[in-house]
Amino acid sequence: MLSKGENRVNEMDAKSAKALAEKVGLELVDVKFSDLFGQWQHFTMPLGMIEFSENDVLPFDGSSIRGFKEIHESDMELVPDYSTAFVDPFSSSTLSVTCDVYDPHCKVFYERDCRTMAKKAERFVKDSGVGDAAYFGPEAEFFIFDNLRFDQTENSGYYFIDSAEGIWNSGKSDGPNLAYRPRFKEGYFPVPPNDSLQEVRNEMILTMMKCGISIEKHHHEVATAGQCEIGIKYDGLTRSADNIQLYKYIVKNVARKHGKIATFMPKPLFNDNGSGMHCHQSIWKDGKNLFAGDMYAGLSQTALYYIGGLIAHAPSLAAILSPTTNSYKRLVPGFEAPVNLAYSQANRSAAVRIPLTNPANTAAKRIEYRPPDPSCNPYLAFSAMVLAGLDGVKRKISPGEAVTENIYHMPHEKSKHIKQLPGNLSAAISALESDHDYLLQGGVFTKDIIKTWVDYKRAKEIDPIRLRPHPYEFHLYHDV
Repeated sequence: MLSKGENRVNEMDAKSAKALAEKVGLELVDVKFSDLFGQWQHFTMPLGMIEFSENDVLPFDGSSIRGFKEIHESDMELVPDYSTAFVDPFSSSTLSVTCDVYDPHCKVFYERDCRTMAKKAERFVKDSGVGDAAYFGPEAEFFIFDNLRFDQTENSGYYFIDSAEGIWNSGKSDGPNLAYRPRFKEGYFPVPPNDSLQEVRNEMILTMMKCGISIEKHHHEVATAGQCEIGIKYDGLTRSADNIQLYKYIVKNVARKHGKIATFMPKPLFNDNGSGMHCHQSIWKDGKNLFAGDMYAGLSQTALYYIGGLIAHAPSLAAILSPTTNSYKRLVPGFEAPVNLAYSQANRSAAVRIPLTNPANTAAKRIEYRPPDPSCNPYLAFSAMVLAGLDGVKRKISPGEAVTENIYHMPHEKSKHIKQLPGNLSAAISALESDHDYLLQGGVFTKDIIKTWVDYKRAKEIDPIRLRPHPYEFHLYHDV
């Protein structure tokens, strides 16, 4: 048996990964990578098929992966990053390794590989001269349900969600009704038995710890039916994105082990809070936090300009950070949703919050960008935020005055001057088309990637939703 953290060795190289596999007696290697839209993909090989050297390349068909190659140019390769290796807790006798995608036709790492893009973003932080490291602390929320059914045909369409925690089951009569359930918007955060998922989350964080993720805390979130959050420690840009992919993998598989389904869909429940992925972030140089200073809320001028960049580019960022049609059902006033493009200390009604920290602890000073949700590709999301923030630093974009009051309760005469995020994915995609030059810095994104993203979202998500009748439309219009 391995102790906590032993099934993932920090700064592991190929030799250490092989030693780990031999120590535990593993026979298989599962190689994982992400498509352009953030879905983890994998295939599995016998351990002996890999040399565990810097020369390892693993061929695969790129034409079957969303956002990758066409069929006439499909041959691609994976290059294992052995620093990500861990013993897979859900696959017997298996070592798991995350890979970068290599294009053997062009003899470079693939420009549409999101992990390669994240590494380019980290390099751009250094090349910009502003800093030498970007740190992210994402807070991904999710729901755990007991039942999730859905279908869409030419003559019908529906979904059905159920959870033993759902307050809608308070009158259920088939069998004992034990009653303890969080009411709508009251799930933050009662002790058991109202919080019925404590032990499930305990298993999730223990599994994460064994796989090398540093945990800060876990708890029930605001919504009635199984909304949860697990707080993980901040890390570098690429490693934080790696951690989110592993986080989602563990959450989904532990939930399934308990006969439940975990979803990172931003807004599955009508009239209750949705799931966000608030992103804490800071830029460092020579071991010093560049966001700590003596200006508003203990921030530096660099941090304020960084906020200015996030706010200035927020509409186009939304196409990457809130990338689904469902995302905009979360981004509405009244559900703690950060729709207002303003910044403030400790104010969760603004898009940018500056958490209260001990003034003596300058390392903890950071900003929190609240619009992202966990349906995003973390590699692209973190990269895009860094590029927007550094554009603000480069152009000295002022974020304006901080807003210290609850924006949701402001008189209209005051709140009307505060800009808001786009109201739907189509508007966000249009904003990305007109504002994306900042994403091209350092070659992180390319015009080809932007076009691929825009075309896919319109053809595969926006139009299919636009063309289908909604069940509630029958309530409104069947008798017109």
